[in-house]
Amino acid sequence: MGRPLYLAMARLHDTIVAPITGDGPSAVAVVRLSGPEAWEIAGRIFHPWHPRHCRAVYGSFPEGEDGYALPFSEDRSYTGDSTVEFSIHGSPASVRALIECCVRLGARMAEPGEFTLRAFLSGRIDLSQAEAVRDTVEAETELQLKAAHSQRGGALRRRVEELRERVIGLLARVDASVDFSEEIGPLDEVALAADIAACMDEAARLLDTAEVGRVVRHGFRIAMVGLPNAGKSSLLNALLGFQRAIVTPIPGTTRDTLEEVADFRGLKVVLTDTAGLRCTDDEIEAMGVARAQGAAKSADHVWYVYDAARGWTAEDDSLLGGMPGATVIAAKADLCDAPERGLSLSSQTGQGLDELVRLTVDQILAGHTPDGGFIAPRHAPPLEGALEALREAEATVEAGRPPDLVAVLFQSAIRELGIITGETADPDVIERIFHDFCVGK
Repeated sequence: MGRPLYLAMARLHDTIVAPITGDGPSAVAVVRLSGPEAWEIAGRIFHPWHPRHCRAVYGSFPEGEDGYALPFSEDRSYTGDSTVEFSIHGSPASVRALIECCVRLGARMAEPGEFTLRAFLSGRIDLSQAEAVRDTVEAETELQLKAAHSQRGGALRRRVEELRERVIGLLARVDASVDFSEEIGPLDEVALAADIAACMDEAARLLDTAEVGRVVRHGFRIAMVGLPNAGKSSLLNALLGFQRAIVTPIPGTTRDTLEEVADFRGLKVVLTDTAGLRCTDDEIEAMGVARAQGAAKSADHVWYVYDAARGWTAEDDSLLGGMPGATVIAAKADLCDAPERGLSLSSQTGQGLDELVRLTVDQILAGHTPDGGFIAPRHAPPLEGALEALREAEATVEAGRPPDLVAVLFQSAIRELGIITGETADPDVIERIFHDFCVGK
């Protein structure tokens, strides 16, 4: 680990350089040069150089490379500094030569996440938007990308800042009632309590997005369990669209857990195929059964799969009793008239697969959309702290206690909300956020 990034505040006057496209050969690579001397250095390595904000120019570099230079003025750039983005041929040699040339003329290599750190420190983005930059880079599915774009555009920031401003307004009202009681009269405690309750409702709504936010970012884990030969492996293959699991008519074919990632309408879902649940003297199969039981316990949700052609059995009833909340799936529905219970589907014909995906997505999102922003795990503790401070403030007002006690609780809520956007975040929080960024971001 290198120098803590928050200490880079002392190095903000350095001009930094790094590739902002991926490693390895490519058709085109982009190198970003940012800092007080960016335009001056660009003028010494790129010709012709007549910089105008956001106006790309074609030209050449000293090593004989040709490409484009795209200048950004300091008040309108990503970092808040004068910036130039060079587009060149994407060979490692071309990128290395350009960076070395910039370093010789006074720039230094950017540390991981330093461009985004500077954007945060210059006030171009808040801390939640900085986190969304990383989410954008790491997005694997459409919904992850939409959620990252929404947060990077400030959806969460606006909600948190609006809530924080409302609490600041409540604090100002209480302070005014203390300092100017003769001029404005006594504090309207009924109205204040109602406004506190409204703020609490908004904080609670934000907290309600925590689980959805976790699932969107990291995936929803589903364990497929049931008796041997119920159709679990065939279901896995059908949902993936290729033959991942071995399928035979022989019960007990699956001896271990098999995990694969699927895309359910833009939602990342981790599917775990498991060994059939039954008592067995086969030592290896027994280990698989134990792992199946463990997978069911650790999953976010369980699909209990049974063979609709064979029908629901007393053994199915007993197993399902230990899995409250599981979704019952009647597999092999094409081999019978009407399954006794559960969602009918056929891995062979595709019957019911789309409905299963739709129901799963609806269950997970529970009406939430990325437009309003999903909080991340880091945001939950300060939101809970703010909500608790507001609860105490409401109780203090209703008990008729002195207004200065209410003011202290409002200050605590304001401080907690500021941790999310960065106004009151400790340096170690900032360090943890930027530590895992890649070079070039």
